[in-house]
Amino acid sequence: MNKKNMLGVVLCGAIFVGGFWMSGGLAVYWNLAAFVIVVAGLFAALFMSYPYARIRTAFLVARSVYTERQPTPDDIVRILLELSVKSRVEGVLSLEAVRQKIGDTFLKNAVTFLVDNYKERDIREFLNTEMAFFRERRQQSERVFQTLAKAAPAFGVAGSVIGLIGMLSGIHDTQALVASIPVAFVSTLYGVVLSNMFLAPIAESINFHTGAEMLNQKLVMEGIIAIAKEQNSHRLEKKLTSFLSPAEREGKAELLKSITKKYITRQRKAAAAQAEAAEQAAGVERPFNDAVPMPQPREMPSERALRLAPIGRAV
Repeated sequence: MNKKNMLGVVLCGAIFVGGFWMSGGLAVYWNLAAFVIVVAGLFAALFMSYPYARIRTAFLVARSVYTERQPTPDDIVRILLELSVKSRVEGVLSLEAVRQKIGDTFLKNAVTFLVDNYKERDIREFLNTEMAFFRERRQQSERVFQTLAKAAPAFGVAGSVIGLIGMLSGIHDTQALVASIPVAFVSTLYGVVLSNMFLAPIAESINFHTGAEMLNQKLVMEGIIAIAKEQNSHRLEKKLTSFLSPAEREGKAELLKSITKKYITRQRKAAAAQAEAAEQAAGVERPFNDAVPMPQPREMPSERALRLAPIGRAV
């Protein structure tokens, strides 16, 4: 979650809680019995629906969605353009050193297929399979929170029914009646707030980030296949920028030129250093140029252009 989203959550959450405070104080809306009924019922239904490993994975995915920074399509295009230029200038095998530094698993596997000289059909098949199972795993995590979001209001209603039963059973006991009224009303509030303010947004956030990561993976697959087919870097740039919005496409041609210039300059320096090292190893000395440059004749002014000032007489 970026800073702007975090600021929006904090600001709107403070206003939301402030509404409770202005309508009677926060203590009025707190009831431990109602909270226990809703939360315990939610997790009981959750453990009956999914195995523990899937529940744990879903909460880890939710944490990563809100805490880890996801690369943008613009970042992926930059990386692929650099890989394309590097493979054309230095060869595909030069990407082996780059592969060791890549942190993203999907991109790392794609570069591995490229370095190992897999065919285009095999690369597409392997990466499509990985994308399909990635989407399936994310959808399972999303369904965990969707289940919680659907069940929370129902358990809120269950808490209200429990509170009403307590009210009717203690109708002649004022103390029991007063203790049961908050449970009857606050339970529904807890269920609705948990569902619509926490659980459903988490499920939607997982769905959104899954789609964004699928777009990045599609970009990686098309870029790696284009590099394997030894497509021209300018064609690759045009192809990859079609995945971006019009505002994000600006400057990609200049970026490609700067990357190409960087690698060509690096290659020339490396070639010059190798040649110099080979000469030193062979014991070849460069000839010393001791020729003295001849002086160039000075341009003499014409007689017409020459004007001498008269010398004044001495006093």
